[in-house]
Amino acid sequence: MLSRLKMDRIHVGIVGGTGYGGMELVRLLLEHPAAKLHCLVSRSEAGQRVDDVFPHLRGRIDKRFQAVEDADLTACDVVFFATPNGVAMHQVPALLANNVRIIDLAADFRLRDPDVWAQWYGEPHACPELLSEAAYGLPELNREAIRNARLVANPGCYPTAVILAFLPLLQAGLAGPGSLIADAKSGASGAGRGAAVDNLLTELSENFRAYRVAGHRHLPEIRQAFDGIANCSRELVFVPHVVPMIRGIHATCYAEVSGEVDLQAVYETTYRDEPFVDVLAPGSHPETRSVRGVNLCRIAVHRPPESGRVVVLSVIDNLVKGAAGQAVQNMNLMFGLPETSGLNFSPIAP
Repeated sequence: MLSRLKMDRIHVGIVGGTGYGGMELVRLLLEHPAAKLHCLVSRSEAGQRVDDVFPHLRGRIDKRFQAVEDADLTACDVVFFATPNGVAMHQVPALLANNVRIIDLAADFRLRDPDVWAQWYGEPHACPELLSEAAYGLPELNREAIRNARLVANPGCYPTAVILAFLPLLQAGLAGPGSLIADAKSGASGAGRGAAVDNLLTELSENFRAYRVAGHRHLPEIRQAFDGIANCSRELVFVPHVVPMIRGIHATCYAEVSGEVDLQAVYETTYRDEPFVDVLAPGSHPETRSVRGVNLCRIAVHRPPESGRVVVLSVIDNLVKGAAGQAVQNMNLMFGLPETSGLNFSPIAP
């Protein structure tokens, strides 16, 4: 697995290194014991020093951003795409042909059906023949496929929190026939680093709003995962919100459950050996600040009396377990490393 690596290090390229996801990848990979940053690509910041663009990395990195045409991506063992949707699909086929492995943090390879992709992303897919090959990069669901993949589609942040919340119920066949409901809230960094009026400080502060209730792009991704877990189509109501904080996702998820089932035991058994899922004690209420800056999902299971429903609370950092951290977790699996390599650190508080 590691035979192609240069000097026993994974030579890494990052395309889209100036967004929040790319920034987090740089931060995590600088501390990774087996990774070496080979090149960082950014059209907008080409020629600029990385630590001039991101002063918090001063003294940690001595590199400049490159334009894509100047970057030697084919010399990399793996390339991460932290680009807007619709960018990676135009560059990935040539890199795969040069035996470079790919982890895409955008949506280009998450959906298997090219018609569904075109419906939600507004353009034909550039390489639909690769959609069936791409491994969906949620390790708790798809670990073995990721190990053997040359192309991994890193999940979206909302799907990560929601799928992990429902996974034990669906795998055990415990979710009733009614609609599954996911009421999710995200910090502002989930919208990316680009300038937008809706993300101005004065628009976000003292405010709390839902958006894209009629259909969010993450909806078909979550449904696709649910269909694979349950072996049948499940109706899902997914309502995203933005809240006035920088990082974090809190998903409150509802499902019908009948009968006397020890749901705490179901969740603890499902995630017993998962290094990045923490099932809290009965009665707990996980908080987004408890996962700030780390590759971890914390979950709590509640069964309100006489309701016939289970309420699952799921929290992640949208930039880490919801993006860059999960991408590094996938890299570890692809290169035969311990899954926790470079990801064992504590949350930031307060």
